[in-house]
Amino acid sequence: ILGEVDQQMSTYRSDSDIERFNDLPANNCQAMPEPILQLVRTGEQLSQASDGAFDLTVEPLMNLWGFGPQAREIKIPDAAALERTRQRVGHQNLHIQGRQLCKDAAVEVDFNSIAAGYAVDRIAAQLTQLGIHSFLAEATGELKAVGHKPDGSAWRVALEEPRDDQQIAERIIAVDGFGVSTSGDYRNYFQQDGRRYSHTLDARTGAPITHQLASVTVLAPSALMADGLSTLLLILGPEQGWEYAEKHQVAAFL
Repeated sequence: ILGEVDQQMSTYRSDSDIERFNDLPANNCQAMPEPILQLVRTGEQLSQASDGAFDLTVEPLMNLWGFGPQAREIKIPDAAALERTRQRVGHQNLHIQGRQLCKDAAVEVDFNSIAAGYAVDRIAAQLTQLGIHSFLAEATGELKAVGHKPDGSAWRVALEEPRDDQQIAERIIAVDGFGVSTSGDYRNYFQQDGRRYSHTLDARTGAPITHQLASVTVLAPSALMADGLSTLLLILGPEQGWEYAEKHQVAAFL
């Protein structure tokens, strides 16, 4: 399963399905495996739900700010470069025709905000199919816990205090039947002229988030949705994110 996800969705290998699509110029289509089309649809839902703050096509911006797989250097880009790059970002430039993914502009898709959660769901489904009904499956920090430990006690997941100097458990939760995902900006950032620039970008501004929310943990029935929603809430920030979680009944810890 992990090999298939890597081959289809990795932005760190030039021969993956999504990177071959990303290399195409505007007004092109490419036949895609169903999992990629599924994640594009999920990304569209999250983009619409967040008024465009969450967007799967931010990879050119990630590279420009120094956080992406093809980044040259970490720095604040000049206004002209930022404006040029923003022309290549926007989920509305993607559409699905049958089994093909098409682009109206030279957009690049980056699944890093949801692919790990998707992989965990696939692993969980495979374990269930094998007759295993108690497990904790984890990939790059996204996880799903089902059933209980061999001694009958609950699977316990520690929510880490958002610090970059040491690891401290802020809260411990018992989990059964839910995916858990944490998105944070407290490890991957740079500082310039006394300001902090996070690797989490708001597609509406084309720039890193600047609010004071450090991390978001979400519990959801699927690890895929937990993964996407934790990123969405982190981008929206402490007030908008909280309002969104309350309105949509998202189980979240900010």
